[in-house]
Amino acid sequence: MLYREAGQFKTSYAADMAVFPIRQDRIAFWILLAVVFVGIPLLAHFHIWPFGSDYLLRAILIPFLILSLAAVGLNILTGYCGQLSLGSGAFMAIGAYCAYKFGTGVDILWLSIPPLPVLPSILLGGLMAALVGVLFGVPSLRIKGLYLAVATLAAQFFFDWVFARVKWFTNYTPSGSVNAPQLEFFGLFVNTPIERYLLCLIFVVVFAAIAKNLVRGNLGRQWMAIRDMDIAAELIGIRPLYAKLMAFAISSFMVGVAGALWAFVYLGSWEPLAFNIDRSFQILFMVIIGGLGSILGSFLGAAFILVLPILLDQVPHALGIPISVETVSLLVFIVTGALICYLLIVEPHGFARLWSTAKEKLRLWPYPY
Repeated sequence: MLYREAGQFKTSYAADMAVFPIRQDRIAFWILLAVVFVGIPLLAHFHIWPFGSDYLLRAILIPFLILSLAAVGLNILTGYCGQLSLGSGAFMAIGAYCAYKFGTGVDILWLSIPPLPVLPSILLGGLMAALVGVLFGVPSLRIKGLYLAVATLAAQFFFDWVFARVKWFTNYTPSGSVNAPQLEFFGLFVNTPIERYLLCLIFVVVFAAIAKNLVRGNLGRQWMAIRDMDIAAELIGIRPLYAKLMAFAISSFMVGVAGALWAFVYLGSWEPLAFNIDRSFQILFMVIIGGLGSILGSFLGAAFILVLPILLDQVPHALGIPISVETVSLLVFIVTGALICYLLIVEPHGFARLWSTAKEKLRLWPYPY
């Protein structure tokens, strides 16, 4: 009875094609927005449990939002368009370093650009990542599957080398580490954890809404047709060149913006190792575990990958079990890997499919099924 759309009649085509056509979904969505935009900042401001300190915002919520944005970007490419990519860390690094260069001024050959505000710098960093993504997406017209993954893996290793060796990207700092510029948006400085959380939340909500509408439109249907059977998609008039390169461009843009936010908002100071191959695999696991071809799955996968190691690290200490830090670190890897394998065996379509199954059962409750 709690989740039943019977009697919710639609009077227009737009209402029938709404993002949330069921009233219960719309109510839950607005409640969720109220909690994340109003409830959490108020709890953090008054230091009400569990926000007694800034740890939950700094170490969990802010990285969760940024990695969720990166997972949404990769899900567009891999989940909806079916193009496997192992270069997400490289595109995050491109977004971070290009945003840093635009924020500190670009001076190369005849091109001279003065330092830009933070918001244009972040968006231009994402745009540069999109251009590079299109370049590395060209091989997808001839190769696919694991061969395409190797091509994107080449981008990861190439840009790891570029940002570590080409000192121009770091403004010739001796250590290779760079510091993000002051976060200022429309004359307001973003310094406190609450402000940084709200900044990341706005970016994530806006880009998630854009991604959700893209995959529901004509372009999203082209992506899914190519994912399911590219030859048949081409026979019915879909242009693989346009669809695949658009997927690479939009995906890389979102991942690049996530990389700029990761560097500017979360890290503050970083080096190339912050965007190595481990970051690429982390984002790919988020998409696979959360659910391929699901925007919600990107958030669920990011929560699982990010929160589970923290819980496994804190539980032995909370129970008073005397375990060394090295042992806890190894246990985190073992338990996390085992749970990932178990989840992929039990539900290969990820957490998003489990949520869909739960909603289907709620439709029939309390009757047997």
